[in-house]
Amino acid sequence: MNIDNIIQKVWELVTFYGIKVIAAIVILIVGRWIAMGFRKLLERMMKSSKLEPTIISFIGNLSYIALLIFFIIAALNQLGIQTASFIAVIGAAGLAIGLALQGSLANFASGFLMIIFRPFKVGDYIEGAGVAGVVEEIQIFTTTMTTPDNKTVIIPNAKLTEGNLINWSTKGTRRVDLVFGIGYGDDIDKAKKIMSEILSADERILKSPAPQIAVSELADSSVNFVVRPWVKSGDYWNVYFDLVEKVKKTFDKEGVSIPFPQRDIHIYEHDGKGGEVEE
Repeated sequence: MNIDNIIQKVWELVTFYGIKVIAAIVILIVGRWIAMGFRKLLERMMKSSKLEPTIISFIGNLSYIALLIFFIIAALNQLGIQTASFIAVIGAAGLAIGLALQGSLANFASGFLMIIFRPFKVGDYIEGAGVAGVVEEIQIFTTTMTTPDNKTVIIPNAKLTEGNLINWSTKGTRRVDLVFGIGYGDDIDKAKKIMSEILSADERILKSPAPQIAVSELADSSVNFVVRPWVKSGDYWNVYFDLVEKVKKTFDKEGVSIPFPQRDIHIYEHDGKGGEVEE
């Protein structure tokens, strides 16, 4: 083989593979531009839907990486590299990672759903996963809450979505449920009037819905009343404690008894003749 044939072969190879290399580079450049444009478009759409910045950033980056991988595989295929095995390796690796991180993925899915559907927001007082407190931060994998005694609790999102979730802040108002008992010898109307005056004097208690005071039970040692005023959510505990104290003090002042459990004890003595004498 003379030098001319060698040069011709080299030129053919350079021409053939050079075009493929250029085409692969063009695919990468154009693909990167398309991926960036799609990410920006997707982020604008999500921002218009007022989603959380964390989820917007995550989905935007995820879509960018997915498209970029697609165009990299297309560029390798253009060079004549078999990508079937490469795709199989990526799929197997994804499956292995998914199995290893299934707990984290469950938390991620739950966090994504919470951010999308918003069952609660930062500042709400909620009860879930055996914990009650104010929501401080909602992240992709966890939710941070502060309890009434000022403890910080970090809860996996999957724990919050797998059971019942109570949001006490959604409606803005709460009903205070109290039970007070009086003796059977006390005047029912007098007791109701006292409790009604206490509720009327408290400006924190809402006029609508109107408070409810009713006899609920004839118990073993007391006549029980249910007292159910409505208040703003932020006033709940202060009103609860104040009402208990005011009712007790007013009942004492007005001579209305609050029964407590009592038990009569009978003592028997033997009289020595097989009989019993009661004392």
